[in-house]
This record gives sequence, structure tokens and C-alpha cells, in this order.
Amino acid sequence: MSKDINEAIQTHYAHPDIGDVILSALEKAGKDISRLSLDDLAPVDEFHIRGRAATLELAQAVGLSTNCHVLDVGSGIGGTSRCLAKEFGCRVTGIDLTEEYCRAARMLSAKVGFTERIDYRQGDATQLPFQDDTFDVVWTEHVAMNISDKPRLYGEMYRVLKPGGTVAIYDILAGTSGPVLFPVPWARTPETSFLVQPSELRDLLEQAGFEISGWSDTTEAACEWFTALVTKIQQEGLPPLGFHLLMGPEFQQMAQNQGRNLKEGRIVLAQVVARK
Repeated sequence: MSKDINEAIQTHYAHPDIGDVILSALEKAGKDISRLSLDDLAPVDEFHIRGRAATLELAQAVGLSTNCHVLDVGSGIGGTSRCLAKEFGCRVTGIDLTEEYCRAARMLSAKVGFTERIDYRQGDATQLPFQDDTFDVVWTEHVAMNISDKPRLYGEMYRVLKPGGTVAIYDILAGTSGPVLFPVPWARTPETSFLVQPSELRDLLEQAGFEISGWSDTTEAACEWFTALVTKIQQEGLPPLGFHLLMGPEFQQMAQNQGRNLKEGRIVLAQVVARK
């Protein structure tokens, strides 16, 4: 990925002191920040459509267990890694392009007591800083939309997986009814958005060496979730804790566009499991 695109993506996601912003919002919501739980963090913790429900569905499809070492590519502020460590007892390494997210992920994981099973690295998903055959599962949710060099992305995932390992993907893909309406949560303009159609993703995974073992179109469930989210914001306003803390004042427009993109078939959602 070019340096200019990388910088633009980091600028899109970067938020100064996001960890402190989240803690402040939790206090305003009446939470004791010295005794936080994963449920307390849930409204902001998993920055992808359908949040924790989608994470748990993918985990069940993969069959995670306590002896798995998972690489979470695009780990954000660490919500998915904390969920997997708590619910399945596995070890998780997160990697994210945005250093501020990595700092927040470490801090929040310490707050809820998961530092022994989780670690975070800042890095580029197309140049993973890990040895070959390291992980049992490579996991990614809503990340590939920002990555232009997809052959390299999936090639790197294949490389760091152990033989017989699994890649678990939950991503936004290109629909057939027209271009994406911007801004959206992953990009303010088309210059940092790189969607592929479902058939293209299949080809990319197979060309990297993967054998696809599960594929679910979850667009309908995503559309219902987003419709409910937008309706709630319109009726009640923004809650103290939510994704708007990560995205800033444009989030309401992003959410409205995301809902339209789903309803109008401009984007689709897929849950994919493949084996090395």
C-alpha cells in the first residue's frame, strides 16, 4: 500500500487520546472505570456491523478453542480480541495500522484484566511482522475495505497460518447496484475505499492457496441492524458511548449513508471461513 494511502487511512481513524475519551464517556454513563467489564465497553468495543453478535457467529463457524492462537488483523481498540479471549479462552495477537488504536487497546484490555492472553502490535496487514506458520487462526472483520493490495493481504494471511489453519473473514464487499455513497465509517472519500465483489474475494482466497469451507451472506441481518441503529439515533440522539466517539461529528452522516448503501445493494456483507 502506498505511503500516502496509509497516511490517509491512519488520519481517517486516528483520534487523539481515544482511550481517555472512551473512559470519560464511561464515567459520564455512570460506570466505575476502576471496575470495568466487557459489557461496559460493548457499545464502542467492536467497530463493525452487528458488533459482538457478528463476532460470536464467526467464532462459532470457525470452532475456536482454548488452545488456539489467533491473529486479529485490524484489531482496532481491541474489542474483538477481548471478546475472543473471554468467551473462548484463546490467546490473541492484534495488529493495527493506527498506533493510537493499539495504545487504547492495551489500556482497555488492562482495565478489564485480559493482558495475559492478549498483545497488540502496530503494523501493516500487507507486511505482517510474524514468522511463517505461526497462528492457528487469522481473523479479520471490516478491514480489507481499506487495503488496495488484496493479493498481498491474503498471501500474508496464508503465510503466517499454520498448515491446516483457518482464516476467518467478516467483511463489506461491493454490491451490484452502483457506487458507494460517501462518507462511510471506513472512508470519507473513494480514495481510501477498495471494495471487491464476492466472486473476486473467492478468487483472491483461492489464488492465495485457501480452500473455502464456509460462506454466508449476512446482508439482510446487517440491513436490519443498521436501520434500527439509525432510527434509535434519530429518536434518542447519540448515546454517551458509541462509535461516534471513534468517528467524530460525521458519524451520523456515515451511518445514514451506510444504511442506504445496504438497502440499495451498493454493498453486501459476507462471513467467510477458509482453510490453509
